[in-house]
Amino acid sequence: MRIDQIREEFETLESAIADGPIVPNVTAGEIRAYLGSRFDFKQAMPLDKVVADVEQMLQKWQVQVTHPRYFGLFNPSVTLASVVADTLVAMYNSQLANWRTSPAANEMERHTLAWLAGKFGLPTDSIATFTSGGSEANLTAVVVALTRAFPEYGEYGLRYLSGDPTIYLTEEAHHGFNKIAHMVGLGRRNLRIVATDSNLKMDVDDLSKCVTEDRKNGRLPFMVIGTAGTTAGAIIDPLTEIARFCKEQHIWFHADAAYGGSAVVSPNLRQHLAGIEAADSITCDAHKWLSVPMGCGMFFCRHRDSVAQAFRSDVTYMPSNHPGGDAFTTFNPLTYSAQWSRRFIGLKLFMALAQQGEAGYAAMLDHQGVMGNVLRESLVATGWRIVNSTPLPVVCFTRDGVVPSQLVAELRERQIAWMSDAQLGGVPVVRACITSFRTTEKDIEWVVGQMNALASEAPRRKTA
Repeated sequence: MRIDQIREEFETLESAIADGPIVPNVTAGEIRAYLGSRFDFKQAMPLDKVVADVEQMLQKWQVQVTHPRYFGLFNPSVTLASVVADTLVAMYNSQLANWRTSPAANEMERHTLAWLAGKFGLPTDSIATFTSGGSEANLTAVVVALTRAFPEYGEYGLRYLSGDPTIYLTEEAHHGFNKIAHMVGLGRRNLRIVATDSNLKMDVDDLSKCVTEDRKNGRLPFMVIGTAGTTAGAIIDPLTEIARFCKEQHIWFHADAAYGGSAVVSPNLRQHLAGIEAADSITCDAHKWLSVPMGCGMFFCRHRDSVAQAFRSDVTYMPSNHPGGDAFTTFNPLTYSAQWSRRFIGLKLFMALAQQGEAGYAAMLDHQGVMGNVLRESLVATGWRIVNSTPLPVVCFTRDGVVPSQLVAELRERQIAWMSDAQLGGVPVVRACITSFRTTEKDIEWVVGQMNALASEAPRRKTA
């Protein structure tokens, strides 16, 4: 593989995206008409022509999430090493369900996950697997927690339990847990919403009241979700207090750190995740803040035996491991995870870590943290009000006379930046997240200047 050639093409594309539009101006009809006119799949086409067409469509008709002024959802700019990794994965098409079929790939994943588990402060005998994303990792956590709390669940289902198993989380937690409660048979109404304090963090006193009340009413509290970096405001729940409460009450503590978990790599940021080392399980997505392509989720758990119990499977058609192999040799991902056939998900993180080094990764995270602070300070200095309180580079803000949904629409229409609008504590806000290690102070200053101009125009537009 010619790395120099790939690097040249990668850097050319980076430059083209940075200098081009962030948001496409296209309708579904236009794209469908184009596809219908050029791709009827009746005749073969030269690969060069197909590639050129696809690249043109992706450059013209996509929101460019790797643009330095994309301040949107948790979709980062990606490193060259991780792009090369995905290419290698596709070329070799490794199958990681069983150790014997992909020894090298499985060991690279184990090595990478063990390193990050150590950063989280988990025991050395913890278990970890790569997942398609945070939703799969969170689903895994719920299934394993149910299995540990209710041994009869795996064989007989929820109908054999004496009450309704209940999960506790705040309104700020990821709404994917609603889907998970539906999928595993808990029912969405068995998600108990815990109050938040003035900073939108879980109120542990209210958590205690909810659990006490539910036990009196015959419910079966079995799991608390503490979020380390909520989707809307990047709020970090009081993880240490939640861990202490869960230990006292014999309830599973799951830390959903899909976004914020990456902070453990930075010596400057990891302090904000204090308490996560006491979690029973952790979700972390490398494709959110560790700058690798979608999807690269991870699930960590200190209860190896419970994970094995939840996903056990005895089959005769998978290759047997070598007799006398050590504990890691006998690790088959299919018996420790929801997936069966599995792509070599972890290579993109393995190669990016190897190429950047721990210090290089920390510097990337710290840079984005600094850019988040630059954005906060620039907004406050020019009359905006910051609504969220977080050390992570997610800034939610508003000001009198500004309608957030209208402002973000104008920012996109004028190709100034891609931001989103959200509700935070019932307040409509503009949400900006620094997702690119390429974002500079100059980018931020220019965007804030443009927003100030738009905000000053707003009253005139209303009276016109």
